[in-house]
Amino acid sequence: MDIHTSRLLQFFQQGPFPAQQALDIALLFTEKTVDKNELLLTAGQVSNEYLFLESGFMRAYVHDIEGREVTTNFMAPGNVVVEPSSFFNRVPTQENIQALENSTGWFITFEQLNHLFHAYPAFREFGRSILVRVLTGLKDRTLSMITQTGEQRYQQLVRTNPTIFQHAPLKQIASYLGITDSSLSRIRKELSKK
Repeated sequence: MDIHTSRLLQFFQQGPFPAQQALDIALLFTEKTVDKNELLLTAGQVSNEYLFLESGFMRAYVHDIEGREVTTNFMAPGNVVVEPSSFFNRVPTQENIQALENSTGWFITFEQLNHLFHAYPAFREFGRSILVRVLTGLKDRTLSMITQTGEQRYQQLVRTNPTIFQHAPLKQIASYLGITDSSLSRIRKELSKK
């Protein structure tokens, strides 16, 4: 993978950086490959990699109190893959992050990211805007689980992120929506008739 043609560099070029500074920042990231079904992060570990996903598809999941997998997030190319609570608070995670396809990306460590925050004030502001976007997304998702029906959550997912259906099994999508596999099948069937 060539950093000069990467999504990572394009991502930084959208930020408040001069072109050379965007390249200097991107060059601090290291290429990483994660094979299909491989875990990037395992429950009990402290997250130490801040990964920008170049290609592939990933999901985060936990095990509920009965031992079932519950998908908590999906990550597509062009997104940051990190478990923020573990990464920034330096505590063991409860989540697993798994590649659903062969995936490639660029990562930096906790120490390297902190160095960037101190070395480049514009990067600190850029990072803050990413965290605000992530926090807002989590809040919206939490509220949707309380205020929307399973069908409404499904329709919203189809509108906002239709590519998930090309990359993730329906069982994982159902758990992400907080519904059973059979409920998801019924919703899809009913909506196809409309």
